[in-house]
Amino acid sequence: MKYRVIEAEKAHYPVEELCRVLGVARSGYYAWHRRPLSPRRRQDQWLLARIRRCYHESRRCYGSPRIYRDLRARGIRVGRHHVARLMRVHGIHSDCRRRPRPRGSTAPPDVIAANALQRAFTATSPNQKWAGDITFVRTRAGWLYVAVLMDLYSRRIIGWAMEDHLTAQLTSQALDMALAQRGTPTGLLHHSDRGCQYGAIPYQQRLAILGIQGSMSRPGNCLDNAVVESFFATLKVELIHRRDYHTQAEAKADIFEYLEVFYNRQRRHSTLDYVSPVEFEQQGVKH
Repeated sequence: MKYRVIEAEKAHYPVEELCRVLGVARSGYYAWHRRPLSPRRRQDQWLLARIRRCYHESRRCYGSPRIYRDLRARGIRVGRHHVARLMRVHGIHSDCRRRPRPRGSTAPPDVIAANALQRAFTATSPNQKWAGDITFVRTRAGWLYVAVLMDLYSRRIIGWAMEDHLTAQLTSQALDMALAQRGTPTGLLHHSDRGCQYGAIPYQQRLAILGIQGSMSRPGNCLDNAVVESFFATLKVELIHRRDYHTQAEAKADIFEYLEVFYNRQRRHSTLDYVSPVEFEQQGVKH
């Protein structure tokens, strides 16, 4: 095991120093190094190369559970603990960090809807329940505000908008996109927090005209909209906190690519048995 550690770390530290720290002789390490690889080590090296490929294709976001699922989806039969061990030994881990976010507007909404969702974050088909929220993205040119609408059936982001101002126009644009993609569903429940952008009279009137039932979280209770809050946390740790945006246009392009290319169509979602939102919807259509 010590020789394997030296082998893994010799690109970063001198072999002599590693042998001294681990208490082994250099001659012993070099004798081990010259031995032919055992079938198990050859298999581990082959598997490690595939793990690294999955890891980099995930933008260094995946930990061992998603890497394991990705390998199985590619037809590679391997154990979950085997993948976790190789990743741990070779220092492969999700390259994500969390940061605090600023507080949003505290202006009261014009209209308050009851919490009809009641934390029932699942649905049996698309367009039964949509949930929306707004987050903030720091750029050197100022804050960028991002509003999304998620279909709770597949966790797919079906509507989104990005602006440098935080008004009801932002949420209306996200709603416009969702309606353009999905039409006007019958019996739809629309959930959000009590932000003034969602509680604005024109926004609520539009929902009523379209026959969409409004629902809002209780005051100060982020768990009532936990699924979208969780999505924003994922967006931040997998993308935003790993970037330094000079302009808002740069941030918009990056977020667009993450939403439409990676998150909706490629990223394996643990709630969906490790398939992407789009693939989950396609599986539902087939069944």
